[in-house]
Amino acid sequence: MPTLTKLFTMQEASEHNTKDDCWVVIDCKVYDVTPYLDEHPGGDDVVLAATGKDATDDFEDAGHSKSAKELMETFCIGELDTSSPAIPQLEISSKKQTDNAQKLMDLTKQYWVVPVAVVCLSVVVGFLYLRKK
Repeated sequence: MPTLTKLFTMQEASEHNTKDDCWVVIDCKVYDVTPYLDEHPGGDDVVLAATGKDATDDFEDAGHSKSAKELMETFCIGELDTSSPAIPQLEISSKKQTDNAQKLMDLTKQYWVVPVAVVCLSVVVGFLYLRKK
């Protein structure tokens, strides 16, 4: 009989990103590693940097031992719900950046007159100055 585990979205997991409440996602499993942060050999900042995303590559790149992988299983609290979309805030943020870039371009097109006027005025003043000499 299959074991039923709780499903978490990536958004839910990413909300637990502090030293007092730290979850990581590795191989589509969600781990509450809060009690282990102080004991982690690489320091708590390494683990905290892996929150809010799929940390599988980071975990594998660190070359964890078999015993570390076995210890990690004790912190498993559920699985990642792969049917849910990625964190929506990231998509909204990228749209906002596009909007901001467009606004900047519009402002640049609108206010091109000021730099051109400064250059023209400088040229006229330069000619008048050289003419007096």
